Amino acid sequence: MAFNMSRFVTMPSHVLPSSFVAPSLQVSSSPCSWRTRPSPCTSCHLSPSSSSKPLLGSHDYSLLKSLTLSPHAVNSEADSSTRRMKEVKERTWEAFYRAWDSRAAMEMVDTVERLGLSYHFEDEINALLQRFCDWNASEDLFTTALRFRLLRQNGFPTHSDVFGKFMDKNGKFKESLTEDIRGMLSLHEASHLGAKNEEVLAEAKEFTRIHLIQSMPHMEPHFSSHVGRALELPRHLRMVRLEARNYIGEYSRESNPNLAFLELAKLDFDMVQSLHQKELAEILRWWKQLGLVDKLDFARDRPMECFLWTVGIFPDPRHSSCRIELTKAIAILLVIDDIYDSYGSLDELALFTDAVKRWDLGAMDQLPEYMKICYMALYNTTNDIAYRILKEHGWSVIEHLKRTWMDIFGAFLAEAYCFKGGHVPSLEEYLTNAVTTGGTYMALVHAFFLMGQGVTRENMAMLKPYPNIFSCSGKILRLWDDLGTAREEQERGDNASSIECYKREREMDTVLEDEACRKHIRQMIQSLWVELNGELVASSALPLSIIKAAFNLSRTAQVIYQHGDDNKTSSVEDHVQALLFRPVSSNGHAQITMH
Repeated sequence: MAFNMSRFVTMPSHVLPSSFVAPSLQVSSSPCSWRTRPSPCTSCHLSPSSSSKPLLGSHDYSLLKSLTLSPHAVNSEADSSTRRMKEVKERTWEAFYRAWDSRAAMEMVDTVERLGLSYHFEDEINALLQRFCDWNASEDLFTTALRFRLLRQNGFPTHSDVFGKFMDKNGKFKESLTEDIRGMLSLHEASHLGAKNEEVLAEAKEFTRIHLIQSMPHMEPHFSSHVGRALELPRHLRMVRLEARNYIGEYSRESNPNLAFLELAKLDFDMVQSLHQKELAEILRWWKQLGLVDKLDFARDRPMECFLWTVGIFPDPRHSSCRIELTKAIAILLVIDDIYDSYGSLDELALFTDAVKRWDLGAMDQLPEYMKICYMALYNTTNDIAYRILKEHGWSVIEHLKRTWMDIFGAFLAEAYCFKGGHVPSLEEYLTNAVTTGGTYMALVHAFFLMGQGVTRENMAMLKPYPNIFSCSGKILRLWDDLGTAREEQERGDNASSIECYKREREMDTVLEDEACRKHIRQMIQSLWVELNGELVASSALPLSIIKAAFNLSRTAQVIYQHGDDNKTSSVEDHVQALLFRPVSSNGHAQITMH
């Protein structure tokens, strides 16, 4: 299952913006002998999804493929919003200049980051974070936990022993702390940044969870909703842009919000949403011109779902080209996955894998016709991305990009032979291969070079073998994916997921044991987050930008799949609308027209 985005479910037509109008479509009538060939094998669905439907229905999705933005509407609206943003931003400087009180300054930084505005104030925030490194032993629980969380999530040195003053002689948190509900919530949020061997934070997580649940019936409704969200999905695990959207609404209901920050957040979100629509339009034009699924109509037509993942990985608006280029790679990966999963024979798949290892156009001669167009699309797109990186950042990275694809093809072929032989791998074997076939290594290596921040020859060498942070992120993605789609896979009779592999290892087959298995997988995810958090504590030669990208990939998977099969449809629909189509401000932004 390539990059696991294809588990997205069908979105009904009512979620499309009302401004969509039907374009005049031209459907190719050219014959193609390989378009409708029946699959020669049921294939190697380690995490199958080729039978699942796209995020939008086929008719509505064709409308999106022709999406363009009215230039006049975009320019006039953008000019007006840009002028207003400059005016409002001038007012926000005052808040930073007045930030002498440490607690107030920390709360302000937290607010700015949650509103999605931190990229506007990087120097100011960094200066304040430097100040926050001077700890105050007399601080209360709320302030201590907030200081710890802000510093750690931004890569500053932190030690969990700062919470020792809140523990009794038996090494347990003092019961008197339960009376400080805001402090308990702050500690709960901080506890989710705990790394390996930080038992105090593991203790804090369970201590706060139990007491916050017990206290919820006695809280004010507004604060109770904050606590409920934190218990369901702590801030550290939330998708960055989606959190900005949600927090704008929450912050507007606070008793004393900073109105300048609030207005700036609304203007900024709508402008970034317009940017995402432009990016999506460019991607859809590229996809249409590529013509891959026109020739291979068994393959998934999912550029929009791929784009949603890159919005999660690259939340910074300035990474527009990163989102566009990585979306291209992922969209092609889905097609390749379909060839290996449900179309190619084993002999053809072996030839395909060999051709990619050779990485030259002459290698196409050995391929069947339907594989040639896919090979050419992969070859050209990867070389184009490498050229962009060379032009923008001065690094020749084609060998690194090629290697990720060679690894993926090799892992796909191993899956195919595994399925053909009827072998169910161990959970460890499954995860090792699934991180590669899932596309995590490919995505993060591409992200590393596309961002181009802090790239050196030394940390380029760290990409082989792949860093542990990439592996942890990929395992979180795969395990959440399996939890979110395991039941529907089982009903379709698909090949083993992590749940099935674990059940076979433990010889589990009852419904009760199935639930115990799912609980074990969730515990594995929690342990992987602890391991991932260790990257924020350890000294690493990798730049913070790629570390954050790995975290963001894990967050995106968690947000999309955490509700499982039952609520996946509604949650994904809401995410798409909130991020791409529904503006925050009442007057909206550029009208979308179809040509």
